[in-house]
Amino acid sequence: MSVDTSQVLTERRGHILVVTMNRPQVRNAFDIGTTVAMQAAMDLLDGEEDLFVGVLTGAGGNFSSGMDLKAAERDGPPPPLARGDFGIMGRPPSKPLIAAVEGYALAGGFETCLACDMIVAARDAKFGLPEVRHNLLATNGLIRLPRRMPYHLAMELALTGVFKDASYLERFGVVNYLTEPGKALEEALKLAESLLENGPLAVAASKEIIFQLFNRDAEADEEELKQLPIAQKVFNSEDEREGLRAFAEKRKPVWKGR
Repeated sequence: MSVDTSQVLTERRGHILVVTMNRPQVRNAFDIGTTVAMQAAMDLLDGEEDLFVGVLTGAGGNFSSGMDLKAAERDGPPPPLARGDFGIMGRPPSKPLIAAVEGYALAGGFETCLACDMIVAARDAKFGLPEVRHNLLATNGLIRLPRRMPYHLAMELALTGVFKDASYLERFGVVNYLTEPGKALEEALKLAESLLENGPLAVAASKEIIFQLFNRDAEADEEELKQLPIAQKVFNSEDEREGLRAFAEKRKPVWKGR
């Protein structure tokens, strides 16, 4: 499959790979091409011996608004990829990856942050899982978020679709560091540089050990979740199609509960 590298840019800064989601006209929403390009960027980070750390950010003042629902309605879902949803969620890179968040990190954008190892965010950045507003399931978020913050607060985010400021999530350890607006990438790069002071093999091994212990069975849980009858009822419903159509047509959805 050909890769359009203009949708996900990569820049080497010494031993750091800066990866930039580059569809600012749609708040860096993911279509099929973006998903394939993200997987290629993660493969690059893992495949080059002289790259030790990755920093993931978005162009145009936003991190990512998640799935491009208009493209999904038009083109259907992306093909299965080795790294899973969005080219990263099922199998993130084995090397440390830091999210640098400005603006919106919503739905799959927030879930992409949760696939990273650390999050640096502008204090006014907005995070949320609004999938339910479109009768969709935040499959990765439903698995990862309850492992990152208290049950009742994860429930609030998942069931209401409410947006929360980075300063709120920092209180619960979901966000590592807050910055002034416009400074997230700069501070994320400083954090990445601090990792470079340590032995790269030990850093990568430490990351992988913690990741495996913390996310044990997460990939299996995701696949199991998608196959559950209650999830299949959502995926194959009239309301799912209505949610996508309503978004594309810029109107409120009319739910039928089926």
